[in-house]
Amino acid sequence: MKSKDAKIYVAGHTGLVGSAILKNLQTKGYRNFILKTHAELDLTDSQAVEAFFQKEKPDYVFLAAAKVGGIVANNKYRADFIYENLMIQNNVIHHSYKYGVKKLLFLGSTCIYPKNCPQPIKEEYLLTGELEYTNEPYAIAKIAGIKMCESYNIQYGTNFISVMPTNLYGPNDNFDLEKSHVLPALLRKIHLGKALENQDWRTIRKDLNHLPIEHIDGSTNEDEILNILEKYGITRKRDKVSIEIWGSGKPRREFLWSEDMADACVFVMEHVDFDDLVNQLKKSNKENKPLEIRNTHINIGTGEDISIKDLAYLIKEKTGFQGDFYFNTNKPDGTYRKLTDPSKLNRLGWKHRVDLEEGIDRIYAWYLKQLKSFD
Repeated sequence: MKSKDAKIYVAGHTGLVGSAILKNLQTKGYRNFILKTHAELDLTDSQAVEAFFQKEKPDYVFLAAAKVGGIVANNKYRADFIYENLMIQNNVIHHSYKYGVKKLLFLGSTCIYPKNCPQPIKEEYLLTGELEYTNEPYAIAKIAGIKMCESYNIQYGTNFISVMPTNLYGPNDNFDLEKSHVLPALLRKIHLGKALENQDWRTIRKDLNHLPIEHIDGSTNEDEILNILEKYGITRKRDKVSIEIWGSGKPRREFLWSEDMADACVFVMEHVDFDDLVNQLKKSNKENKPLEIRNTHINIGTGEDISIKDLAYLIKEKTGFQGDFYFNTNKPDGTYRKLTDPSKLNRLGWKHRVDLEEGIDRIYAWYLKQLKSFD
């Protein structure tokens, strides 16, 4: 992306990932964007996507649009996750090739790697073992996206690059208690738990007006609110509040501030081509075997992780919550550890800046700011 006037399509620009990428591009001086909401362009509709590319002919594409969710949503809506993600990827990647996109960046997830992967996870571990069952449909879709980019590059000479961010959090995150990822879900539950232990009904009602839980909003009576909070693991007994957390709390997770991820994506788009990644493979081919072009995707992560239990206590400290945690071991833990090895990206010239403690301060401040509009 050598020109600030290059025509850039950010697919999924309203979500956690896309909004961070758009903000980073704007900060760097890019100004010619094509932006479509889901209502304006359904990326699962092949005819609509083709008409869009035929008309707009973007120079660069960031494919950040996806159906995403936490362990509950992934396991419950398995068909939706594999179908919608495959359709979005197939349509955008194919029509990017067909209508001459100069470069595309496809965003996946580190859930593509095997459940019992060696740690930290290198790109070469892809497809070396079975996937975690709860998110297998989503992971298979993302693996297909990686292979689609590689295959189009090999057959058609395109410049489509795949990046695999670790667990993300940041502005415009999803705080839905059924469908969100672990960090925003924990943050909101602990925020509501703190309000409940302080009998701060104004804060609780403000939160529910901002994000109703199963149609329960701030206008609902206290008993119904208490029932829905208890259903989602926020319980008050004798003025003592406890919060349920799925699993043992022992699994470890890596978290990356979404604006760091966006900076990495723009860095790759500006400075890394598919040929660079193929040349890396050639250099690592010490035995001069016939070159197989695979695993050209790039991890984006911090190389640092934390247990879910320690994460909960860190958020507790940051929010001022005084209650207890209940780790429900009847619920699944998911993969025990998913720590990325970001050394490939580090060698290309990029490293993360925001550590987890600072990031939690930032995301909690952002969340409270959103609630102010409901005063």
